[in-house]
Order: sequence, then structure tokens, then C-alpha cells
Amino acid sequence: MVKRPGPLAHTQGMSPPRRVLPRVLKCSTLRFMAKPEAPTGEAAATLIDQRIAELGDWRGNTLATMRALIQKADPEIVEEWKWNVPVWSHNGIICTGEAYKSAVKLTFAKGASLDDPKGLFTSSLEGKVRRALDLREGETVNGPAFKALIRSAIALNKANAK
Repeated sequence: MVKRPGPLAHTQGMSPPRRVLPRVLKCSTLRFMAKPEAPTGEAAATLIDQRIAELGDWRGNTLATMRALIQKADPEIVEEWKWNVPVWSHNGIICTGEAYKSAVKLTFAKGASLDDPKGLFTSSLEGKVRRALDLREGETVNGPAFKALIRSAIALNKANAK
């Protein structure tokens, strides 16, 4: 019978068992690994168009309407595609547009820091950072108030960029 050292063998004059650790990348290698870029511009616009078309019901129409309001509020808005959803940015993320079975949700990245005098935010109201607007089938949004909210989010991003 072969005597194998136990877990405390090194305290009894024997060397501890040798552990084989998995090979890992060195930090210098990781530094040069590029993060994949999120599609922006025309590539993102195409993906957003596809999402609207594939929804094909009231959710697609609602998302298209909200997109048009966002673009009217800021013609310089950047459309991106991140996390498999549309993202609108200007000096940072303004909001994302997600479609669920019962609602289209527009989540404002810094919504908790925005004034909402018209009470557009309907979701994530207890959060410390984000706020969201949930639109259900048949609901409409106050267009001028929504555009004002977009412009406020842009102003906040610009102020934080300095």
C-alpha cells in the first residue's frame, strides 16, 4: 500500500501536494484583446428596422413611433444596437427600447436624475439610477413631454461629460 500525504502533511515535515493550476492569459495579453464594437449608424438602424418589422404588431408600431419622437427631439442622436435591443445615445446612453409581450419599455439610463413634470415614467420608480416608461397596447404618450424628457437626458449627459 502506497502512503499518500494527507492535507496536513506539510505541517508534519512533508511537502504539500502539488496543485496544477489552469493556464491563464497574462494581463498584457488581455490588454490587447479588442472588445467587439456595438453596431452604430446604418448598421444599427438596419437592426432596429428589422426588430420593428419582426414584431409586426402594436409593439412594432409603438417602437417605431417612439423612435421617430426620439429622432425629432435630437437629430444628432446616435442609434446603437447593444444587449440585443435598440439604444439611443448622445454623449452617453439616453435610453433603450425593449419590446415585451405586454409592453414596450423605454428605459432611461439616468432617469432618476431627470425631472418628469408630466409623469411619463411608469416603471422602476424606486430605483436610484434608471427610470422607465412602459407603453401597453392602445396607450399613447404625450409627444412634446417625451421630447422634452429626451432633451433633458441629453443635457444631463453633456453636463456630466465636462
